Amino acid sequence: MNAYAAPVSARRSGFRELKVAGKVRESATISSFHLEPVEAEGWRPFEPGQFLVFRMPARGGGFVLRNYSVSCSPESRGRYRITVKREAAPSADVPDGVGSCYLHDHVEVGDILLAEGPRGDFVLDGESKRHVVLLSGGVGLTPLVAMLHALAATERKVLFIHACDNGDVHALRDEVEMLVASRPGMTTHFCYRLPTVGDRAAGRHHSEGVVTRELLQRLLPLDDYDFYLCGPPPFMQAVHRALRGLGVPKQRIAYEFFGPATVLEAPAEPVRVTPPPPALVAAAGAMTVEFRKSGHTAAWDPTAESLLAFAEAQGLSPDFSCRAGICGTCKSRLVSGEVAYFEEPLDEPPPGEALLCCSKPRGSVVLDL
Repeated sequence: MNAYAAPVSARRSGFRELKVAGKVRESATISSFHLEPVEAEGWRPFEPGQFLVFRMPARGGGFVLRNYSVSCSPESRGRYRITVKREAAPSADVPDGVGSCYLHDHVEVGDILLAEGPRGDFVLDGESKRHVVLLSGGVGLTPLVAMLHALAATERKVLFIHACDNGDVHALRDEVEMLVASRPGMTTHFCYRLPTVGDRAAGRHHSEGVVTRELLQRLLPLDDYDFYLCGPPPFMQAVHRALRGLGVPKQRIAYEFFGPATVLEAPAEPVRVTPPPPALVAAAGAMTVEFRKSGHTAAWDPTAESLLAFAEAQGLSPDFSCRAGICGTCKSRLVSGEVAYFEEPLDEPPPGEALLCCSKPRGSVVLDL
């Protein structure tokens, strides 16, 4: 994930019970779940753009963790809403999505879910005065709808661009249009890849195809914008590339993306770095990170987002999944040294281990990578 953001509220860990107070069908594949804490203190404030972590039953026993963005207004005190697409298997050889299908097929009003959070740094920068462009694809609109709620109470100009297949799978459309109509200075643009005859007859969309550089250039007059992106990987890659091609600085583009930033914007050509000998690095007195199995030692870059990002910058490929301190996939044995967590892990690793995605070294460290 990557984002620029205003400071967020203090994170508090611990799962608590949330009762399903409402289940609403939003489109052919997407439903919203309105959740209320069983205990009054179970509601925690969230910043628009953050997500909750849910513990759900897994096939064959045990449980899985799934993240779902909060899609309602941050002013909805005492209640959350998550808006989830049912991820059906594309073929018989692949299982249905565990979390989404469990919610759609088994969870009803009155049921209890276990949730932790809110979490995440993909949040609206409330201090900025720049115009805002919210760009979403498919169910990726959920955190951006929460942002739109917050922006409706400001005077900032907002353009909400949403891309999906057609009107049958377009969720929260009426809500977005109502918010945009609530004050001057906010507009929408809906781009349908495969509009139906009914979509065309009713004028439900503004353009057809996909979001391109040409479309963005037509919609955005020369100005200084804050961009927020969320959607499936192909959408994210195409839109990020288009914005950079239009000269938008990286620091103006915030995005929710569970994967390395290099997936969105790869370097123009491979860069080969020959690391200095470990003895020379140590002699220079720099804070070092040694990757024991890889036989590589490098001076720590204080601008690195995390130990995981630093390892990737050194050409290594550690295992990871969430990049948010939730899943534990990036856990590594800490041979020596200490790390500091800038994102509180969902489950604190035992002594001698570290989660790379949400930590930085306190001093020189040796990792078993």
